[in-house]
Amino acid sequence: MEKMKAFFWFCSGANIAILKKCPTETNKYVGIGGTVFFTGVLAALSAGYALYTVFESWYWAVAFGAVWGVMIFNLDRFIVSSMRKKERFWAEWKLAFPRLLLAVFLALVISKPLELKIFEKEIDQKVSEQKVLEMQEAKDNLEMAYPEIARLKTENEQLRDEIAAKAAFRDQLQEEYDAERFGVKTPGTTGIVGLGVNAEKKEQQLDAAQRDLEQLQERNWVKIDEHEREMAAVMARKQEVFEQQQAAIDQYDGLAARIHALSQLTSESQAVYWANIFIMLLFVAMEAAPVMVKLMAGKGPYDEVLDQSESAVSVYAKERKYKNEEESTRRVEVFDKTISSETAAKIQKKLHRDELITRAEMELLERRLGEMEQGVEG
Repeated sequence: MEKMKAFFWFCSGANIAILKKCPTETNKYVGIGGTVFFTGVLAALSAGYALYTVFESWYWAVAFGAVWGVMIFNLDRFIVSSMRKKERFWAEWKLAFPRLLLAVFLALVISKPLELKIFEKEIDQKVSEQKVLEMQEAKDNLEMAYPEIARLKTENEQLRDEIAAKAAFRDQLQEEYDAERFGVKTPGTTGIVGLGVNAEKKEQQLDAAQRDLEQLQERNWVKIDEHEREMAAVMARKQEVFEQQQAAIDQYDGLAARIHALSQLTSESQAVYWANIFIMLLFVAMEAAPVMVKLMAGKGPYDEVLDQSESAVSVYAKERKYKNEEESTRRVEVFDKTISSETAAKIQKKLHRDELITRAEMELLERRLGEMEQGVEG
């Protein structure tokens, strides 16, 4: 129990030596430390799950979640430990405000995977609908990209219609010929049984119509076969392109697609919209919990002792700084005086030496001038 208490004290960033002097504050900082610790744990779990939804790898999810959790834990511990209870409430908020903004940002990012999991069935249905729409759009685009298929189909229908028209005309002549042979009275027959003149004429017409039909069938079926082969080649290319597009559409189930589907659900359903908002607010509350706990905690004996300790250290540091500045100033003055005395002595010595040199040079010059005058007189 004591080890757990010491661990949560560490998590709160409190000065343990001072905290032990304030027994009434120990439970408060156990609570603050626990909030910091579990916020880091939740951040690690959320970040790990978020990464798993993207890469589907437990190894990277655990590694990234651990790093993220330690980072959030360290950040919260730093902010909580550096916050000091002030007389003015807004002074504390000034320090906490950046962390609260970060909490909102992290909540927006981390809450998404949980939202995707909660609305998984609805999102799957929406993604399936989107796939169907994408598939239909791909088919329509392919139809526009390969207009020769429709043209060839139309030409084949026209060729078959020509054959059907010729066959119908041949059948009509066959009926008239049969009616003429069997004596059936019609507007185009005589009603006399047997192969008479009219029957022979109708037989000739029937034979001519049959020949025309066979010739037309031969020509048109050759064209139809050519069109069918051409359509088969085009359809093969079209099917290949469609299969490629279908493979891409089948893979339309990534994170971006599911987020887009969730966005559509929130715009279509008020229930999903508000559930989405409340989940995000829940994560904001979890991320901001350490800072909010510290802000809500009143100023206690620990804060008073900590202020006194920091004030004493600050006063001592200022005194040492002042003494060091005085000692430095005094040393500079002594050094300046020493340098001034030594410099004056050196200058005096140099002047004396220069004076002696000048006298010696003058005596030497006078002696040489005297020797020169004696030489001239001699």
